[in-house]
This record gives sequence, structure tokens and C-alpha cells, in this order.
Amino acid sequence: MFETISVVTDARGVATLTLDRAEKHNAMNAQMLDELVVAAGQLAADDAVRVVILTGAGKSFCAGGDLAWMQAQMKMDAATRKAESAKLAIMLRALNELPKPLIGRVQGNAFGGGVGMASVCDVTIGADHVKMGLTEVKLGLIPANIGPYVIARMGEAMARRVFFSARLFGAQEAVTLGLLARAVPAEDLDAAVEAEVVPFLNCAPKAVAASKALARRFGPVIDQAAIDHAVNALAETWEGDEAKEGIGAFFDKRKPAWSQG
Repeated sequence: MFETISVVTDARGVATLTLDRAEKHNAMNAQMLDELVVAAGQLAADDAVRVVILTGAGKSFCAGGDLAWMQAQMKMDAATRKAESAKLAIMLRALNELPKPLIGRVQGNAFGGGVGMASVCDVTIGADHVKMGLTEVKLGLIPANIGPYVIARMGEAMARRVFFSARLFGAQEAVTLGLLARAVPAEDLDAAVEAEVVPFLNCAPKAVAASKALARRFGPVIDQAAIDHAVNALAETWEGDEAKEGIGAFFDKRKPAWSQG
């Protein structure tokens, strides 16, 4: 059914949702985003599923947006481009509101939208060699659609350290920032994730879902108004000269006009 992701559920009801574009470092395109929304709906509706693990195939967790997809968006009219880029916001909301525990297994690097995906997990464990970064501003764009979830996870003070500098940081700093709960050697990653999964298997599923909804209700508000604000902010940025220069420079393999490094 799926081409860019896979879903496998074991006998205990533990589903593993895998980003499955290893050859593209699991970069997100429109098809992957649409498939993730469908998968989230199926997992939410399946009473046999108790816990969901979110991970990536291959060396990377998620490299962010697929650059070919972004280049195609540059050729769209403004309204079509806005609708296309909003697919990321729709997918993140579906995962954030999944009524099952969502455990992130970050086995490789996570950039841009990949950081957003790590942020919607209830608990995220990473291998200690991974690098992360919010790299959108290097392309003249902004981390808008992922912004509500990243800032909810990190808090404003921590987010402002990395949200608009495009600086890469390692797994231990990601723990300090609140993006990762733990960073462990790669060979210990599965055991660390399993340690997060097992307690939920001894809990009442409906009570877990209700408790998760309560935590979201008492946490930072990420409602339709906040999501619309993010989508509109990104749409405005797409129309600016910096986005054209940044994305153009990337594909031309040159430095953008503002770069001094």
C-alpha cells in the first residue's frame, strides 16, 4: 500500500512506522507526507496497536524536505505552493495527535522537518552519533510548519539557541535542548527504545490516550489558528527574494549572496 514508508506491527501491538526512502536520506516529499497522514489514521483506528515507534531506514532519520520537491514548488503559483507546503503541517498534526504513545527512534541525522518529526514524539531516543539542525534559513526559508512542535518541545529559550542559526548540533546537545530524552550508543538504541515501550503495554489503552490528550491540552496550544499562522508565514517567505536566491544557489552549487562563510 505504501511506497515511501512501511508499517509493521508485532504480536504485542507495537507498530514500527519507518520512513523508507533510505536512498534519499528519508527526505520528505508530497507522497511521503500523504502516506504518513494515512498511516497515522490507520494506527489511530486500530485497537490492536498499543504503541508506535517512529524511525528511519538506512543511515539517516530524516534529511528534511526533498530538495527536488522544493524546486518543483518554486515553479508553482503561490496558492498551489502554499497548499503543497502545508502538507507538512497536516502530517505533523496527525502524528502529534495520534492517540497512541509515539516513541521516536532517531538512528541517524535529522534536519529541518526531521527535527519536527522528532518533536512530535512523546519520547525520542537518539543514537549518540547523530547530528541535528534547523537548516531552513540557509535556503532563505523559515522553520514555520515545524515551529509549533519544536518550540513546544524545547521551550522558547532553548529554541532560540538553534531555531534560526542553522547550526548543527550533536545528540548530547539535543538532550540538553530537550529534543532527545536520551542519547545512547547505536548498539544500545533498540534496547533503550524497548525500555520506553514496555511500560505502556501494562497500561489501560484508553486511559493512556486520554492522558496524552490531557497533556496536550495543558501544554502549549497548537490549534488550527497556530498552524494556519505557521503555514501563512512560510507562504510569505516563499514569495520573497531570499527563498529564490537560497534555493537557486543550492541547485547552482554556489554560495547565496548573503553567505560570508
